[in-house]
Amino acid sequence: MNDRYQRGLDRQKELGGPTAVRARVYDTLADIAPDLSRFAIEFAYGDIHSRPGLEAAKRELVILGILIVLGDTERQLEAHYQSALAAGLTSRELVEATLQALPYAGFPRVLNAMGIARRVLDEQHLLPVAH
Repeated sequence: MNDRYQRGLDRQKELGGPTAVRARVYDTLADIAPDLSRFAIEFAYGDIHSRPGLEAAKRELVILGILIVLGDTERQLEAHYQSALAAGLTSRELVEATLQALPYAGFPRVLNAMGIARRVLDEQHLLPVAH
């Protein structure tokens, strides 16, 4: 195990561990691309997410905005909504961050993202969201 990989694992643990969603994505691809999860852990978490200068909660807001705009990122959004909560964001902040993407991503993507946010918040018993 190299330093990048360990740093990435440590960052994932800090954000609530490898979530069930993230683990399922990695597990389903292990038989054809066993290095893919290592690349993600080393690069995304060990190199980028672990950098100083921006706290984890703010990084998660950036990631959520990008994933919403990209669209077709359901599993990644689910994992990062979970990570954002683990990093200290409130359910209200997740809803507001998702709404903030509306003028840039459009209704279809924001509606889809909000449905995923609702599912994550429901699973964590954080509904209803106070206004």
